[in-house]
Order: sequence, then structure tokens, then C-alpha cells
Amino acid sequence: MNGLRALPLLAGVLLALGLAAAAAAQDAGDGTTAQAGPAADENGAITLGGEARLDETIAGETREDGGLAVVAIDYTGWEAVAERAEGVVARGQGSDFVLRRLRADLVEWRDLFLVEQSVNVRRIQTVTGQLTALGVAPKEGEPPEDPSVTARRGTLETQLAALRAPGRLAEEAHARADGLIREIDVLLRAKTRAQLMERGPSPLNPAIWREVAAEVTARASGLSKELRVSLTSQARLQVLAENWPWVAFYLVLAWGLFRRGARVTNGFMQALVRELPRGAPIWRFLGSLGRSVLPVLGVTAFVAALAASGMFGFRATRLLDALPMSALFYFAARWLAEQLFGTQVPEGLPTEALPADRPLASRLVVRLGIVLAVLSVVETVINTGDIAPETRAAFLFPFEIVMALLLFAFGKALSQPSLLPAGADALPQEETARLPRQVAHLAGRLIMLASVVAPILSVMGYGLAARSLLLPTVLTLGLLAVVMLLHLLLTEVYAYAVGDDRVKRDSLVPLLGAFVLLTLALPVAALIWGARIEDLAEIWTRFRDGYTIGDTRISPAVIATFLIVFGVGFGITRLLQGLLRSSILPKTRLDIGAQNALVSGLGYVGIFLAAMVAIGTTGLNLSNVAIVAGALSVGIGFGLQTIVSNFVSGIILLIERPISEGDWIEVGGRMGYVRDISVRATRIETFDRTDVIVPNADLVSGQVVNWTRGNSVGRVIVAVGVSFSSDIEKVMAILREISEAHPMVLLSPPPAVVLMGFGADALNFEIRAIVRDINFGLDVRSEMNAAIARRFREEGIDIPFPQRDVWVRNPEELRPDPRIWTARGQPDAADGDGDGA
Repeated sequence: MNGLRALPLLAGVLLALGLAAAAAAQDAGDGTTAQAGPAADENGAITLGGEARLDETIAGETREDGGLAVVAIDYTGWEAVAERAEGVVARGQGSDFVLRRLRADLVEWRDLFLVEQSVNVRRIQTVTGQLTALGVAPKEGEPPEDPSVTARRGTLETQLAALRAPGRLAEEAHARADGLIREIDVLLRAKTRAQLMERGPSPLNPAIWREVAAEVTARASGLSKELRVSLTSQARLQVLAENWPWVAFYLVLAWGLFRRGARVTNGFMQALVRELPRGAPIWRFLGSLGRSVLPVLGVTAFVAALAASGMFGFRATRLLDALPMSALFYFAARWLAEQLFGTQVPEGLPTEALPADRPLASRLVVRLGIVLAVLSVVETVINTGDIAPETRAAFLFPFEIVMALLLFAFGKALSQPSLLPAGADALPQEETARLPRQVAHLAGRLIMLASVVAPILSVMGYGLAARSLLLPTVLTLGLLAVVMLLHLLLTEVYAYAVGDDRVKRDSLVPLLGAFVLLTLALPVAALIWGARIEDLAEIWTRFRDGYTIGDTRISPAVIATFLIVFGVGFGITRLLQGLLRSSILPKTRLDIGAQNALVSGLGYVGIFLAAMVAIGTTGLNLSNVAIVAGALSVGIGFGLQTIVSNFVSGIILLIERPISEGDWIEVGGRMGYVRDISVRATRIETFDRTDVIVPNADLVSGQVVNWTRGNSVGRVIVAVGVSFSSDIEKVMAILREISEAHPMVLLSPPPAVVLMGFGADALNFEIRAIVRDINFGLDVRSEMNAAIARRFREEGIDIPFPQRDVWVRNPEELRPDPRIWTARGQPDAADGDGDGA
């Protein structure tokens, strides 16, 4: 039981040591690169004489150019370096170490040449401007120019050629260095492919296993002897006596992180959940991560205590250095298994893509982590001394088999994703879950294929190829899982910051976050699958240098400058629009339509100017843009004429303002209020609360009735009919009294009551009244009709209904034959219906 309790501590120590070892390796790698120089060894590799390489070999002198310090390159030294590099490339010989150091030197030279290409830029621009001012030299047959102008032009042309010379030389040298780097990369990749395809003896050969047993015995014996000597060494005991406070401190720290770390993390997480319940998913995620990180830190502290004691020799120290990475594999696997396949899966994961048997998947992930942890320690033991390649392959073969079996089981579980929950809405979720299921099924099949192919390659003697397939597969799965969980954390943080959980489904920000995370994961995935750091650095260098389009170089700096300048211009435009809308325009006498037109126009002009200033800042030649725009205008004229027509019509509407927002208009048989006028179309809200999108061209070229343009005063007409026997004067007096009594009707001019004519059934009258607000015309008409009906009923005036006189020709033909009727009035059998009545 005590051993099991010590296992997490041991794993944490392993992780800390792994991180420290990785950092040390990185520092060492950086130092190696920085020490490369231009002196060649027997293989043609260039070695540096120290940190002063650039000043002593590459740099001839330092000069000032436009206020910037510019290094004058020693092209004689570069020529020697380039010739040696070309010799190495031509022979195609040299170890990986030699080629990498040679490549590092060439990269430094190339960077210097890239800087040198921009030398004298300001002076070149000035002299070019002077030549432009002098104009072009006259051609043959044209009147000669003044000799002083000709002499001055010649002087400036000579000066311009001298100013351009360093840049052109640097450009040529840059191209040469870049080509040599590419050739060295081809050699390195070819050597890597050759190593992968190199076949050795099969690890199933019994003779090799005798060598493996001998190696294990020898290394165990050496480690045991080293420990006995170290523990009895007076010098090491003296170091322990001097460093025991640090040893005690690290041990106490390790004990606290191991025994109390998880409890403190859980308590802090529960307190956050109680105080800030809306961010509970975030606190749970961070708490689970803390429960995995703290044991790793505990292992780091434990290893630091052992290192501070000074009681271990070379072999034991190398073994301790492997513990942090081993712990990292173990605790990372436990954390991923808990997050992805535990009892509480975080909300937002594509659960349809997760295995149906999640406990099995969780166990498989943890076992894979254990295998990786043990394998990292075993490889450290193997690399401690010299070992034959076939012995190494046989040593690692059992771990490869176990890893392949675990991967096969995990791929099989992943290819059988979970089904929809019972009682769920089948059709919509089925469509939504189809893509995650397909991806999970394909990933599971690929994992199973890799787990079958790798052991076969290993048995055939391709051990390096087998390990290059198995380990990257496992690490890629872990990387994808980490990206998925980080995306969920980013989504939860954004929802918490915004204060709306609906953004997790509807917002574009989480999708952009996923894209950024996947982009950042690509270099890591490339390193996992064998890409060299130099390859990634080369890709970044080419991306950083940019691409030349005409006379303009497009690079990340140019793009960033464009985005920053355009963003500032866009922000200033929006700020001015808000200032106009809220502070300035309300104090003027402009109506709401004119105010909106001014604000919209300012927005279009501001965005256009921001784009032009941003393009000018990046140095893009707008003349080329004008040529392209002229070519596109032909296509616009034919294919986009409707859109352009609507756009121009929208500008006309915003300037002339024949209609404004809030107007009641009638166009194309549609009637409603104008709610929004954009540059392409106008949105009208009808009286039944539906939106009608009307193209602006229809509003400009068609007939539009604006009921409220200028003012809201309008006329309503109420028609009514009475019987022919009614008193006409009395009817007109009642209608005039009703119309004048209505509060919305204006008395100047007074309402009019007219007899329109004699209808087929009634005398037709109309009330024609001017109302204060035509928007209430329907209400006025309804209230007048109600008052008319009530007064006519009180006064005994009839509102007739349609009457028709029907004349029947030949009525005798409609009389029935009395012979076919019985006394009961029922049809007889003679009527032909056969009922016998």
C-alpha cells in the first residue's frame, strides 16, 4: 500500500525532471547554434570561433544609414563559406551534425543579406524623386535639353546605381544562401528516409535476446555498484551535510504537494463554485488540471531534493532525469481519461463521437500513459551507454507490442461511437451527430491500422519505422484531446465574460478560437511526426519574409500594419458616428431621416478613407489596384448591374431623402412603415408585422406614395348609403355633426359631407375630413362608422341592403305532374327511384 501511495510522487518527480531536461536540452541546442562559425573542418562544415563571429568574420565595418546601424558584409568571407557549403552539398557527404551546423551558419548569413537588401532605401527614394523631377531624356529628333540638366541627370543616375549596388549584391547572395539551405534540407530529409527504411535483424532472433539479457545484467550491476560506492563516499556525504537544508526543504515541499495539493485544490474549487456558480465549468476544469499538475510538481521537488543531496553518480542521475517525463505521461493520461471518459464529461464535447464503453476507454488511456512512462525510463537506461542497434530494437520490442495491443483496443472502441440517448429527438440530432460519428469511425480505423502495421514492421527489422508510427499516433491522440479540452475552456470563458450561455452555440468567437488552437497545434503535430525544428523555422522565415507582388512585399508585418491602421480608422469612424448621432445632430433642426443619412454617409466615407490610408501605409502601389479595378468594372457593368443600380439608388435615397425612416409609404401594392434604408434595399414593415425588402431601384424609378412625407396631416373618406326614402338634409346634418365632433378631425378646413350619387339600392354619401395624424386614419374611420350606425338607429334612418327582383319565365314548367304524387305527398315508384313508396 505504501508503494502504491508513492507511485504518484514518483510520477510527479519524473515529470519535473523531464521538463528540466527538456529545458536544458533546448538551452544546449541554442548554444550550439550560436557557436557555429565560418571556419571549415575536414568535412567541409563551418565552425565558429566564438560569440564574436559576426563582428570578426561577417562584418567588415559598421556604418550609419538613415539613422540605423547597418553592417557592411564581408563578401570575401561569404564567398569562402558558400564554396565550402557547395562542396559539401556536391559530395553529398557529412553526418547529420555536420549538415545541421553548416545549415545554421547559412541561415545567419541569409538573415544578414535580407537586412542588407533594404540598405539605402531612403536615399534611393530621394534620388529617384530627383530624377523624376528632371524628367525623361529627350529622344532622337526631339529638341535638345539644357546641358546642365543632362549633366545633372547623369550624376544622379550614377549615384542611384551606386546606392542600389549593395542591395542587389545582397539580393544575389541571399538567393545563393537560400538555395544552399534548400539543398541541405533535401540531404537531411534523404538521410532521415534512409534511416527509416534501413532494415536490421528481427527482434525475434533468439541470439539477440541473449545479448539483451547480458546488457540488462551489466547495466543493473553497474548501477548497483555505483549506488554502493556513492553511499559510502565521504565526499558525497560531505556534500549532503552542506546541502541538507535544501534537501529538507525540497522533501517537505514534495510531501505537501503530494499529500495536501489535491485537498487544497478541491477546497478552493468548491469555494469558487459556491461564490461564482455561473463559472462552475471553468472552476471544475481548472481544479481537475490542478489535481494533475500538483503531483508532477511534487515529483519535481522530490528529484530536486535527491539532486541537491549529491549522493548519486552518473547512471543514477540519468535515471532520475527521466522521472519527470515519465510522470508527465502518467498524470497527463489520467487527466485526459478523467476529462473525456469520466463520469462527468464536460458539456460541449461531441458525445456522439465518444466510445460507447467509456470505462474501457478510460482504462486504455491510463494504461497507454503507464507504458509511455515506463518506456521513457527504459530508453534512458538504454542510452546511458553504447548499445548495438539490434539489441536496442529487441529491448524495446515488448513495449511496442503492448502499446500496439492497447492502441488496437482503443481504436476498436473509438470506431463504435455512442448512440443517441433514448427518447431524444431522433432526426435533428441524427443529422447533427453524423459528422462526429464519421470522424470517430475513421480515426478508430486508422488507429487500428497503425497498431497492426507497426508490429509487423518491427518483426521484419524496421524497428525505427515501427516506433516512428506507434509513438506519434499515441501523442497525436493526446494532442487532439488537449486541443478539444482547451477549446471547451475557451468557450466557457467567453460565455462567462459575455454573461450569456447561448454564445456557446451561436457565437463565432468559439469557432475562431478552435481555428487558432488547431493552427497552433500544427507545428507541435509536425514535430511529433518527425519534422525538424529547422524545417519549422524555415517555414516561419519564408512566411515572415513574405511574398513579392509587383513592387510590394506582402509579409506578416505588412498585414499587421494594414489591420492596425484600418482598425484605428474604423474605430475613429464609429466614434465620430456615435458622437454625431448622440450629441451633435439632436441639437439641429434636421429630421430623423436626414440625421440617419448623414451618419450613414460618414460611415461609408470613413471606411473608404481608412482602407485607402491603410493600403498606402503598407506601400501597395494603388496604380495596380486601379488597373485591376478597371478590368473588374467591365464585369461589374454586365454581371452586377442590378446590384450597382440598387447601390447607386440607395445613395440617391440617402442624399435626396424622398422617403425617411418612419414614413408610411405605399409601393408596388405594399403599404407599411419604412424601418431601415441601406445602400442596397429598404426594409418596410407592413401593418400585419411582416418585413418586405424592396430594392432601392424600385423606390427611385417606380411610383411611391408617401402618406406622411413632410407632415402627418391627411384626409380620410367615410362612405355610407341610406334608403331612398330618407331625408337628405337630415342625413347630411347628422354626418357633419359626427365628423366635426371627432377629436382627430381638423375644423380648418372643415369636414365636408357630399352626396356622391344614386346607387342601385341607396343614396351614397361621403364624409371627407382632414385628420391631424394620418397614421390614425383607420381608427378615425372605424369610430365614425360606429357613431353613424348608432345615430342612424336612433333617428330611424335605414341603411339598406341590396335588393333584387327575380322574374321567372314559364312558371308552368316548374309545376310537378300530379299523377306521380301520392296523397301523402311522397314520390311514387313511377318517379323512377325504385323505393316502392
